[in-house]
Amino acid sequence: MFFAVTAALLPSAAFAYVGPGAGLSLLGALWALVAAIGLAISFVVAWPVRKMMRNRRKAGAARQENAAGAAPLSSEAATAEPAGVSERTANGAS
Repeated sequence: MFFAVTAALLPSAAFAYVGPGAGLSLLGALWALVAAIGLAISFVVAWPVRKMMRNRRKAGAARQENAAGAAPLSSEAATAEPAGVSERTANGAS
């Protein structure tokens, strides 16, 4: 272990050249990798938070509707077309 640490800390001549093009390509790829991993982690962390906020917003809207005396809409009533829409589109009118 002592030999490995000593060898790593002692400077030695490096007979290699990395040109500016190769260096910039390597840095660009590294930054893209770091950004992709960071975005993936942020999306995984943010998903439950967004789901919780969406559920709270729906619960608040339902609470306001109930407080106003209106019955909450069923999923069938919420997706129904307004009266007369299907007849107009069936006759070719827009």
